[in-house]
Amino acid sequence: MHLRSVELEMPDRATAVEFLKSPWGMTEVGTRGDTTYLRGTAGQHYSVAIIERPARALRSATIVGTRDEIETVYERAGKAGLRRGPWIEEFHEPGHGAGFYVAGLEGEPFRFVAEAEPAPAALSNERANPIRIAHVVFNTRDRAAASRTLTEVFGFKLSDSTRFMDFLRCDDLHHVIAYADSKQPTLNHIAFEMKDTDAVLRGMGRLKDAGCGTVWGPGRHGPGDNVFAYFVGPFGACIEYTAEIMRVDDDYVTGTPDTWQFPNGRNDQWGIFSRDVEAMAASGDTFPYASVAA
Repeated sequence: MHLRSVELEMPDRATAVEFLKSPWGMTEVGTRGDTTYLRGTAGQHYSVAIIERPARALRSATIVGTRDEIETVYERAGKAGLRRGPWIEEFHEPGHGAGFYVAGLEGEPFRFVAEAEPAPAALSNERANPIRIAHVVFNTRDRAAASRTLTEVFGFKLSDSTRFMDFLRCDDLHHVIAYADSKQPTLNHIAFEMKDTDAVLRGMGRLKDAGCGTVWGPGRHGPGDNVFAYFVGPFGACIEYTAEIMRVDDDYVTGTPDTWQFPNGRNDQWGIFSRDVEAMAASGDTFPYASVAA
């Protein structure tokens, strides 16, 4: 399985779509009804869906896999007593496919899909554009329990745990989902994978030219060893360019809080730039979770 896309509800779809196309660097796939789909350069049907709604909400983080994999998670979610939607035989979206919605421990909305159509060809990436969604981070009041749900029910593996965050994977990327300690369960941020550090820096310049400065970065994280730059988009969500994410396998030794310690005053390996704490915290209040109907 792998993380394919995020689906976001918001009142001003057009503004978000234009920003994600330029300066962010995505390609519009098309619009169906009240939803516009955009993709990165990877061979995937789409990476972001923007859904016109009166209020902002995270509709879902979508994990795709084989039919057997998705059906297995469906059965496990039911046995675990999670709030699980009905099995949907066809999603009317790029890639189509069958699957279901399910809420994590604190309502974080996941969707698991077995795509019905072959993935499209990759696009040229000569302009330092996003490749795909790298990871989604959720704020949580009970990080340990939230992570156990992913490992015991969804089949994820815990890559690293720090004093404030857990990092989980479902493929060879160090993490595709992470949980951050918080007072309320909301969307923390969405990360988009870039080709390399140069692409992250060029993307930063493109955003700066468009009047969207960084709220943190550039820097290099500890867990995952990935380069990063964070922004707050005009639609209110915190979004990240990231690159050089560690690839791991089953031999990877899960890190603990003792593994990941930085000198005082640092929050990453480089320690060059500090965070705009207020802006990043405010963005965490912007996208609550859409309810998963059982």
